[in-house]
Amino acid sequence: MNLEEGYSIITEKLQDWLNSAIEMLPNLAVAILVLILFYFIASIIKKYAGKLLHKVTTNKTIVGLAQTVLGVAVIGAGVFIALGILNLDGTVTSLLAGAGIIGLALGFAFQDIAANFISGILLSVRHPFGIGDIIDSNGYLGTVQKLNLRNTVIKTPQGQIVYIPNKEVYENPFMNYTKNGERRIDLQCGVSYGDDLEKARKITLEAINNLEGIDKDKDVEFFYEEFGGSSINYVVRFWVDFRTLPDFWAPRSEAIMAIKKAYDENDIMIPFPIRTLDFGIRGGEKLNTVLKSNSDLSSED
Repeated sequence: MNLEEGYSIITEKLQDWLNSAIEMLPNLAVAILVLILFYFIASIIKKYAGKLLHKVTTNKTIVGLAQTVLGVAVIGAGVFIALGILNLDGTVTSLLAGAGIIGLALGFAFQDIAANFISGILLSVRHPFGIGDIIDSNGYLGTVQKLNLRNTVIKTPQGQIVYIPNKEVYENPFMNYTKNGERRIDLQCGVSYGDDLEKARKITLEAINNLEGIDKDKDVEFFYEEFGGSSINYVVRFWVDFRTLPDFWAPRSEAIMAIKKAYDENDIMIPFPIRTLDFGIRGGEKLNTVLKSNSDLSSED
């Protein structure tokens, strides 16, 4: 092949491409208009979707993510339609197949991340707790600081920041202490076997009912529970308004001080642990009796 023949072939190819491009100009113009139209549709959908999602969740990350996904989906649909207009159906099929394979591979590779991601979305939508709520999840008690797409961030009463994967929060039971705005305090104590139990019960209820900050609409409950090793044990229960942990700690502390003061004023004893020692072969004998008996036996010998 000489130079002239090579030049002729190239020229013919270029001419064919130019003719094809000219023939496709109307379709290209329509495809561009379709892309522009879908871009504006995506903007409108993102705007109204944002307003709707803000009514469901206050998490701005989730709202922004949902808006982005919807926008990309709409624009992607526009791209596929535009490629169809340009008679590039084979390209569309290849893109879809490639996207499916890539999505499957990424799903296996990042399944834990995907699980945390989906769990974060579900937690944001269902809203079982919010920022500032006190929860106990996976053995950690603290105040919720942040809920992002991967984990839930809580701050413990000691000041540590704990990151709990959203999957663990969503799949396992957890307690929300602030959801109802109230909490019951169960305070256990005991009185001596020598005290009048009716009197102890009355004094205890009076001490608790005189406290500030307890819920007066709910009765204070008092129950004896068991015969302990050195005391008869009971539990007293009362309710308080609860928003933060000090709302629980402070009235419990006040209740302990009030009961101790009332018992001191009414000669009711909270006994120390007592251990009774039995002497003799059969037991039940006093130490001085055993010592005297042993002394008498020694004298006889």
